[in-house]
Amino acid sequence: MKIVLPGGTGQVGTILDRALTAAGHEVTVLTRRPARARDIGWDGVTLGRWAEAVDGSDVVINLAGRSVSCRYTPGNLRAMMDSRVDSARVVGEAIAAAARPPRLWLQMSTATVYAHRFDAAHDETTGVIGGAEAGVPDYWAYSVEIAKNWERAQAEATTAATRRVALRSAMVMSPDRGGVFDVLSRLARLGLGGPVAGGAQYVSWIHDADFVRAVEFLIGREDIEGPVNLASPGPLPHRAFMRALRTAWGVPVGLPATRRMAELGAFALRTDTELLLKSRRVVPGRLCSAGFTFAYPEWDGAAKSLVSRARRERREVRVRARAAAGRGAASGHAVG
Repeated sequence: MKIVLPGGTGQVGTILDRALTAAGHEVTVLTRRPARARDIGWDGVTLGRWAEAVDGSDVVINLAGRSVSCRYTPGNLRAMMDSRVDSARVVGEAIAAAARPPRLWLQMSTATVYAHRFDAAHDETTGVIGGAEAGVPDYWAYSVEIAKNWERAQAEATTAATRRVALRSAMVMSPDRGGVFDVLSRLARLGLGGPVAGGAQYVSWIHDADFVRAVEFLIGREDIEGPVNLASPGPLPHRAFMRALRTAWGVPVGLPATRRMAELGAFALRTDTELLLKSRRVVPGRLCSAGFTFAYPEWDGAAKSLVSRARRERREVRVRARAAAGRGAASGHAVG
């Protein structure tokens, strides 16, 4: 298949690009900074020559949007909103103008669209959309508005010949450097991986292998449209989530953090506490009803898998570094 990935250079895009290319698909990445022969430049706002890649493709998976790993200042929140809405709008325009439009448009969304809650899980049918919860920071409602407008831009596009699915994704866990699993693992290995603010808030997550498998599943299921939760069926409280991660790394204890400590830590990391404190209890109702089975439905097994891969990749990096150092030393002796 010919697959186009707008915004495909971030963590999730890298995961999909790697897996879909390995599966034999022809993958084109739309990016502001093209670096490879199969990358095409775009600005995420206006139609351009990049739209030629959409015309004649089989699937478009739009992942574009400013990273949420930042301080939630008014400017950054506006950039998150604009980058998501503008990219979804212009992808819709490209599909609408195509002589041979793709048969499927997968649009990245987020599980953050659901309300902060502890008592019940959100699926696509009974889940409560957030924004009106009492006792949470006002800007959490803005995050929900970003998600709603993101999905609305896809829903309002004039693309009658193209099936549309909004991917309400939980945090995608992979050992890639800089991703959420990498950051949490560093904290755990340093002994700082204890519960935050009591740890009762739920964590929704999905193993990167299951994320890829779910995307492939949705590509093949022509009967599924609209919002789909991409999350494991086993969300769990933060305290249990971090305990399992520490166990996978062989770290016996993790220091707990108060809300104030979390705020200071988030400030130092230039990110925001919503990512830690909002209770995201999201389950994949539509995927499960359609017969999708998860390779990693529970966090214990997923954490062990990811830690094993992270360790293997760290060993490979060390081996390559030693080999490079050996070549350099040999070259120096030869010159001398």
